[in-house]
Amino acid sequence: MRGIHYDPDAPVIEEQFAVVRVPRRSRDRFPESSVTIMESEQAARDAADAEQKLFAARVLGPSRSSEGVKIYYIQTWLD
Repeated sequence: MRGIHYDPDAPVIEEQFAVVRVPRRSRDRFPESSVTIMESEQAARDAADAEQKLFAARVLGPSRSSEGVKIYYIQTWLD
């Protein structure tokens, strides 16, 4: 993963499950406004809806971009 280094022993950011609203899954980071954090992997999978462009993922974040926007990095798409 480019741009972010994750140390599980000292988490400044968290690994979480989420649903991401995205037109296509070619990017590896998304603004906070596109990400809905879910309580579990199953909840993320249940809320996913490809027709609505909602995809389940395991994400890292939030982190601040150089522009000051909170962003999440995709660790894995759950499909």
